[in-house]
Amino acid sequence: MSRIDVAILGATGMVGQRFVELLDRHPLFRVAELAASDRSVGKRYGDAAPWRLDSEPLLQDRVVVACEPGTIRSKVVFSALDKGAAVGIEAAFRDAGHLVISNASAYRMDEGVPLLIPEVNPDHVGLVHAALSAGRGVIVTNPNCTCIPLVVALRPLHDRFGVEAVTCASYQAVSGAGYPGESAWDMLGNVHPHPGDEEEKVSEEPKKILGTLVGGGIAPATFPISARCVRVPVTDGHLIAAQIRLTGNPSPADVVEALRDYVAPYELPSSPRPLLRLTERRDRPTPRTDAMAGGGMAITVGRVEACEVMGIKLFALAHNAIRGAAGGAIANAELLHRMGLIAG
Repeated sequence: MSRIDVAILGATGMVGQRFVELLDRHPLFRVAELAASDRSVGKRYGDAAPWRLDSEPLLQDRVVVACEPGTIRSKVVFSALDKGAAVGIEAAFRDAGHLVISNASAYRMDEGVPLLIPEVNPDHVGLVHAALSAGRGVIVTNPNCTCIPLVVALRPLHDRFGVEAVTCASYQAVSGAGYPGESAWDMLGNVHPHPGDEEEKVSEEPKKILGTLVGGGIAPATFPISARCVRVPVTDGHLIAAQIRLTGNPSPADVVEALRDYVAPYELPSSPRPLLRLTERRDRPTPRTDAMAGGGMAITVGRVEACEVMGIKLFALAHNAIRGAAGGAIANAELLHRMGLIAG
């Protein structure tokens, strides 16, 4: 089977480079076009985007094109754009008939836009199924990178017991801020309370993801989430400490059983089996040892213990730039292909 041509919008940034890396030998998709801002258009990709990843530089001689629908032939476009640029550019591609699979936050909470984790809420594709089947343009988003380990851990617990409330704190890697990211003054020998709207995203996005598809919209989950988000001097990997109140007050052993039993509804090229990796070590998970589990796409959960206040507490960790960004968006495209909504 020939691979499907795709374009990357915002290809010169850190997330754009992750897209290039992950799509290089992908079984379904092939990078046909690299697009970026006006200052990069017409340049060699290698000149416009000094390679920031540990892997071998890729597509260095490819010429960068403009982020404009008239210049992009590929029907499928992955967006690694910043929120400010994404608002106008992603809408323009959607209106021109493209399928925009976005890592940006611009449209995540819009009523008709799916906020997808393929292993968690694939039925939410129903929001755009009719439009995609008719060949119309749509936007499909993946969540904030900090939400993902939390939501994947909550899904089996919400299914089996019901989640009543969550409090959490994040320990977020500096790569989540892109390049050059946070200043050295803020990060060296320090931890830095997140200066943006990360806490609002972590409080709201999981409720949409774990909500119920009703007609043409999502009825959000109703449990409250209180979040604190902190940047720490770690390269890759977001660690979440969560305290969870569950209906019926199940034991830690019951919770571990629910996590171990969870099986994602679809097998996808980028989705590892098992999706959830449980560790019994008291000093795990950690970014250094667990961020690359499952090729950076697995969620590692540990220290599932009784909490005197909420009932259950645990740690969950994911690679923020792979599972939490480019890899998550690619998995969304794989889901749409599996559903027959992206033609080969």
